[in-house]
Amino acid sequence: MTDILDRMPYARFLGLQTLVSGDEITVIMPFADRLIGNPMLPALHGGSTAALLEMTAMAQVAILFPSPRLPRPINVTVAYLRTGRPINAYARARISRAGRRVAHVQAEAWQEERAQPIASLTAHFLLDNQS
Repeated sequence: MTDILDRMPYARFLGLQTLVSGDEITVIMPFADRLIGNPMLPALHGGSTAALLEMTAMAQVAILFPSPRLPRPINVTVAYLRTGRPINAYARARISRAGRRVAHVQAEAWQEERAQPIASLTAHFLLDNQS
């Protein structure tokens, strides 16, 4: 699973790590000072939170639909629900529907309590059926 995120340069920059349990993955974004977007609060940069969610969704699609190429995003919508604090962030994604060419994915990011997400994602990914 780590090799999927290793193929994404920004995932390496963010230091993303994975925990795999069966077909479900949890992606961890360890806190680093470079992830701060608003130093006055301090708060995580929205771009790093969105990237965490998008890469988690891509990795979840890739693990369930293996292919030499990564799934390609068609559209991605992120809702910011709470301020991301300067601590580790976690994310999980689930595929709510998948056809032959497109997968619909939902993901959530949280910090201390999964029941209190800091952001959520809804996206469609193009599946590569050329394997």
